[in-house]
Amino acid sequence: MRIALLPKTVLSVTAVLVLSGCAGAPEADSASDPGPADTSGSASIFPVEVTSCGRTTTLAARPRRAVTLNQGATEVALALGVEDQLAGTAYLDDAVPAKWQAAYESVDVLAEEYPSREDLLAAQPDFVYASYGSAFDAKVAGTRDELDAAGTPSYLSPFGCEEAADRPEPSFDAVWDEVESVATAFGVPERAEQLVAEQQALLDGIEETAAGTGLDVLWFDSGDRTPYVGAGGGGPQLVLDAVGATNVFGGLDDGWADGTWEKVVAANPDVIVLADASWSSAEDKIDYLEADPVLRQLDAVAAEAYVVVPFSETTPGVRLADGAASVSDQLLELAAAR
Repeated sequence: MRIALLPKTVLSVTAVLVLSGCAGAPEADSASDPGPADTSGSASIFPVEVTSCGRTTTLAARPRRAVTLNQGATEVALALGVEDQLAGTAYLDDAVPAKWQAAYESVDVLAEEYPSREDLLAAQPDFVYASYGSAFDAKVAGTRDELDAAGTPSYLSPFGCEEAADRPEPSFDAVWDEVESVATAFGVPERAEQLVAEQQALLDGIEETAAGTGLDVLWFDSGDRTPYVGAGGGGPQLVLDAVGATNVFGGLDDGWADGTWEKVVAANPDVIVLADASWSSAEDKIDYLEADPVLRQLDAVAAEAYVVVPFSETTPGVRLADGAASVSDQLLELAAAR
């Protein structure tokens, strides 16, 4: 049974997507372009339907030239082992973990951030999968309506739905629902079952260890004059719940929110978790904390009680369980060093 890490009822998410065949996608030439080897038994599951953000799409056959437009989407595909079904990826927030690096390098990178519409179309995608609604801007991939009209199916993570009412309550169950839907769309549902079982076992061990028990934690994402913090309704809260720690800003709604330094000083957290991202590195945040005459007096700063987590391990996605494991391990290391 999956553990519930939020006190509120988890809304199960039926995942997203699936598609009709891309009108502009090239037909495979059996002699020169056989495409990826078919997964055993996968052909028999099609057509399939998946739903997300109020859209239900039918996938008539497994994608052969899919494109992922955010790191979260890319890593779901890599975790499922479908890199041979990808025509391109885009937009990293930080480094792809070593366990998927070789698979990632086997796929073309279309752009460092979002590709232009022209570059995307040049990849001749038969499925476009993104983590954030910004990918479906008219200047990027095009809106989902435009892609549908062109015969290119698309999938937006349920966590990235434009309408708040369409987004699931953040939970590991909701993350796994997305993984299961994407696996179905790619024709590899059995791989999702294995991945979910592995992550559940990992979380069970983290919860039993409870390395954060009794600790007040500041989750510092970015910002200086106003700290942008992990709040009570997203990935950071799920991680802190998993390790048994108390989130200083757990009373704020949403996954991330603007906090105040006044509340940080009043709370005087035991530990500060630092999200490490290309736009706001952990080192930059440490420099800011230690240079400020007030913040450097915080117990956590004075003791250098920092936990550093890649941004990709802080958002609801396939690496969130790894993020919880990393936070747990680092808290144990800090406790041992005291």
